[in-house]
Amino acid sequence: MEPGLQRRVQRYGWDKASAYYETFWHDKLKPAQDLLLDMADLHPGENVLDVACGTGLVSFQALTKLGDNGRVVGTDISEKMIEKASSLAANKKEYRVSFERMDAEDLMLKDGLFDVALCALGLMYMPNPKKALEEMHRVLKPGGRVVAAVWGQRDRCGWSDIFEIVDQHVASEVCPMFFNLGNPNMLELNFKAAGFSAIQVRRITTLLSYNDSREALGAAFEGGPVALAYNKFNEDVKRDVHAAYLSSLAPFKKGEGYEVPAEFVLAIGIR
Repeated sequence: MEPGLQRRVQRYGWDKASAYYETFWHDKLKPAQDLLLDMADLHPGENVLDVACGTGLVSFQALTKLGDNGRVVGTDISEKMIEKASSLAANKKEYRVSFERMDAEDLMLKDGLFDVALCALGLMYMPNPKKALEEMHRVLKPGGRVVAAVWGQRDRCGWSDIFEIVDQHVASEVCPMFFNLGNPNMLELNFKAAGFSAIQVRRITTLLSYNDSREALGAAFEGGPVALAYNKFNEDVKRDVHAAYLSSLAPFKKGEGYEVPAEFVLAIGIR
């Protein structure tokens, strides 16, 4: 896909998803986010960049480890995500964090500003994840560290049929290489190509627990990566994709709900 088109799909898709994202994904992503912060080993007084911050789920957690003098800057390509995160910061009267709309592959930030850069489940959506990592490398101080999390291998993510199901009805063009970084060695290779050293990689498996079909559908279609395409569907098509997606989840049905397997891959590297 042409990179400019992919960026527009991401920007306006996540604008659509912003109102539902925390409702459907807050608990589901916690294992990856918790491990990412554990690997980052944040210290009081550090300056932290949170790339593809969404509504600030990781940003606000990071603040709890930084003391009075630490600071977080969150960036995201979605204006609506940034608006929501900024509103949450204002409501919390939290002066140590700010949020700005930026393209991760072209950060409008000076060199060497940050001690740590974080990217929780954002690299998969970027046209050139190596370029995004290079930008994080650029804005880190010497010795600074970056930690990134991505979804794992396609065959280890039980929800992965969502892209094929949607593409049968409209060319969603969400992210053609979504699961590529989850394949063996791929995240590490991108870190190396971006200039990082002392790279370490972790893989974890988890379950995405949904109480019922409504919750599973909301996470997939309203609060997730196909939201832009989904909003183009008429009611008949929505019923069709709902049925197809729930059918793909049938092996994971538990009572009224679902326990869907998932995998995350995380890496840390040093500038």
